[in-house]
Amino acid sequence: MRHRRHWIKHSISVLFIVALLGGLVGCGGGGDAQPAGAEGGVEGTITISGAWALYPLMVRWGEEFQKVYPDVRLDISAGGAGKGLADALAGAVDIGMVSREISPEEEAKGAFWTAVVKDAVFPTISAANPVWDDLQQKGFSREVFQGIFISGEITTWGQAIGRPEVSDPIHVFTRSDACGAAETWAKYLGAQQEDLLGIAVYGDPGLLDAVIKDPLAIGFNNLNYAYDVDTGLPVEGARVAPIDANDNGQADADEIYLTKEQAVNAVATNKYPSPPARDLNLVTRGQPDGLTAAFISWILTDGQAFVDEAGYIALPAERLATEADKLGD
Repeated sequence: MRHRRHWIKHSISVLFIVALLGGLVGCGGGGDAQPAGAEGGVEGTITISGAWALYPLMVRWGEEFQKVYPDVRLDISAGGAGKGLADALAGAVDIGMVSREISPEEEAKGAFWTAVVKDAVFPTISAANPVWDDLQQKGFSREVFQGIFISGEITTWGQAIGRPEVSDPIHVFTRSDACGAAETWAKYLGAQQEDLLGIAVYGDPGLLDAVIKDPLAIGFNNLNYAYDVDTGLPVEGARVAPIDANDNGQADADEIYLTKEQAVNAVATNKYPSPPARDLNLVTRGQPDGLTAAFISWILTDGQAFVDEAGYIALPAERLATEADKLGD
């Protein structure tokens, strides 16, 4: 019976997508849709901008969607969650990728959001950090992170690990662009992005590069930028620092993220704090329709098949169904 309910739910989702796409034949629709071509295929362009966190998976989704609908073009660019949200609300793009919660004020401006997947922000340091061995044993507590990123009371690596004889200064890096990673990291520390201390660097790749080049640096990166997509290990030259989530004064085995698999498992089992774990959202100006709605609906159904292999964490089936229902209201 449970299998039958799953089949019925999947069939309804497929029919919903077909109905949306069918409605584009000979008429307009969200996503700059055009009339069907000679072979009855769907044509149109979907424009997307926003969060670095969601960009790699969105590119994959776009590739897979085009295999099913080859006459659909997807124009995808990264630039931070703030840009994605602003672009969507301004009508500059069809979909904004936003890697943080949508505020009531943003909803009042017309932001319609759909949660599609989950990931997390991780603290990153250089592989050449002089106290790496200590950090693997002790980890960072939330209080220590607050002293580094918010109050500025912790300024040396010795203070961070409880060894006053170590005087090496901590070089703090943050993001210069309005982004979900910084907002989520700040929220974990009880603050907002503008409260974060440090040298501001643009984008996920830029921040990680700055950390790698400086043995005394600390920053934060989205899951799929902290780890190498091919090896599943931290990007060469970087380390993902342990978080002492249970505040017991040491880094337990399930708080050490030497591989991407360990990090993903920690987020999936809720052993990693939330925030900095969070849902990733797609935002449109008002409820989407036409090609845009069909693409988002596809992401919530068939598109979920690519989540695990892309290194993200799937939302529970019940949550995906709830998000899909929002599109059909």
